[in-house]
Amino acid sequence: MEFRVLKYFLAVAREETISGAAEFLHVTQPTLSRQLMDLEDSVGKQLMIRGGRKITLTNEGMLLRKRAEEIVALMEKTENELASDESDITGDIYIGCGESESNRFLAKAIKKIQTESPQIHFHLQSGNSLDICEKIDKGLLDFGILIEPGIPDTHKYDYIQLPYEDNWGMLMRKDDPLAAKEQLLADDVWEKPIICSRQSVHTKEFAAWLKNDPDKLNITNTYNLLYNATLLVEEGVGYAMCLDKLANINESSPLCFRPFYPKLSVHFDFIWKKYQVFSKASELFLNMIKEEYQSE
Repeated sequence: MEFRVLKYFLAVAREETISGAAEFLHVTQPTLSRQLMDLEDSVGKQLMIRGGRKITLTNEGMLLRKRAEEIVALMEKTENELASDESDITGDIYIGCGESESNRFLAKAIKKIQTESPQIHFHLQSGNSLDICEKIDKGLLDFGILIEPGIPDTHKYDYIQLPYEDNWGMLMRKDDPLAAKEQLLADDVWEKPIICSRQSVHTKEFAAWLKNDPDKLNITNTYNLLYNATLLVEEGVGYAMCLDKLANINESSPLCFRPFYPKLSVHFDFIWKKYQVFSKASELFLNMIKEEYQSE
């Protein structure tokens, strides 16, 4: 399975037509069609359904698309690292992180390193702990920032605990009866329709605060990005469980945030894969993070 053919396959999957993909790739349609048929023969599976107007992927084709995107991204990342200039530190750094005000440290670190080395470029990807660790394992991310306890295997990853903490609470409408409270007790959340991230409720810390099984909560919806959850809250769908300082709440906003009591706080870890061979740019960035945060 050649790298070039995988790029052909991805182009057809994206364009959904042989003609559109051929034009994008600057190859002839017969050449592209033959390459795709050879690919299907080599894997022994039908990857595409060739309809009258567009091409759709089979289940096997969708699986190959996901893997091919990872392979192509890793190859391009490797090529860029190998092609970096020896005289100046250049390159790309890939970081996965969740949503948190604590990520402001990352923005400050990026500004500092780009002031000294403007040819270093950063690529930030949002995701939960499992998504981030999976991409670090595959080499698609250099670093990750996880909410504790988010490291699945401390034998596999090195990490620095960052000197920041955020607090859990609920986002709600200002005209909701619960908004009259300054803080929320565990009893306040029972039977309420809750919108939460996929991982937020399945921690021993939250279970201890709740003093009950989190699976018994009335979780009606889940979210990956908080902005989408705020829309649901605005429409009165439910209450969004989230970290403080994330939602853009001002005087004109119909929403407000109320923290849990007793305070339910989380810390953050900056992680990377053990024995990782870094590019010069990534190594420079990691050393800067170590100097600034390991001593605190």
